Amino acid sequence: MGTGTARAFWVRTPGAGEIREEALPPRGDDDVEVRTLYSGVSRGTETLVFRGEVPPDQYARMRAPFQAGDFPAPVKYGYLSVGVIEAGPDAGTTVFALHPHQTRYVVPRSAVVEVPPGMDPKRAVLAGTVETAVNALWDTPPLVGDRVTVIGAGMVGCGVAAVLAKIPGVDVELVDVDEAKRAVATKIHARFATPAAARTGRDLVYHASATEAGLRTAFDLVRDEGTITELSWYGDREVSLGLGGIFHSGRITLRSSQVGRVAPARRDSRTYGDRLRTALDLLQDPAFDALLGGESAFGDLPEVLPRIAAGDLPMCHVITYADENPGE
Repeated sequence: MGTGTARAFWVRTPGAGEIREEALPPRGDDDVEVRTLYSGVSRGTETLVFRGEVPPDQYARMRAPFQAGDFPAPVKYGYLSVGVIEAGPDAGTTVFALHPHQTRYVVPRSAVVEVPPGMDPKRAVLAGTVETAVNALWDTPPLVGDRVTVIGAGMVGCGVAAVLAKIPGVDVELVDVDEAKRAVATKIHARFATPAAARTGRDLVYHASATEAGLRTAFDLVRDEGTITELSWYGDREVSLGLGGIFHSGRITLRSSQVGRVAPARRDSRTYGDRLRTALDLLQDPAFDALLGGESAFGDLPEVLPRIAAGDLPMCHVITYADENPGE
């Protein structure tokens, strides 16, 4: 049956966005119509998309599940959405979906995951970020007693540090050039250090700063035969590393972790839905509220995203939809 229209945010051209009205598709028997409560802006990936910095050879790999349009633009992109099922199976349930910023949408019931009852739905926009952290720990799991460093106190770095801090016996240090991030580290139960004061001899280093300097710091901190896991996406930027030093003589392992595929260690036993449910279960801890930044109304997104891309709005900026659904 027909379900009317919705408003959605599109990148019109690199660096400029707009709100468009579009028709919703008919809802099938196994589909749900979701009214959006909140969405989150993924600062790293969405900033690259907004600026048109996705490398052409990555256009297919970096498509979001419900993306419309094509890179570089016009494109409807995003994947941190929380809303309520208004029609279809399990109506009334609060759910998370990997959907772009849009007031309402129709997707298969299998494409949404229930938010744990009693959990703040605003915090649930972090599910995609924490899912990335879960996948990273599946790629390179720490052992009891390991000394672990996370470089980059943005959304992904803080998400990884917060999950690591839940593991007994693991020493977790969060490293960032911004001293103000110390407060966030405290809230997620991780020790904080600037690069100059960071501890060395680390068994594992997770790098999430998306900077060349941060990756170089990872090599300074890791022990011989230790592992560096790279979570950053650099887009079309190149980085330069000197591999003639500790990397070679210290037998360092440098590997990538990317959330687009379930980590090999769990691929045979966990689905994408399982991984996302694990992330939502972890998010029942209010400590993750430290990863939430400010709020803006959906209608202001064309003005807000340039500020996020410029680095003016830290952490996960939350988009609210109350003005789009008055009285609901």
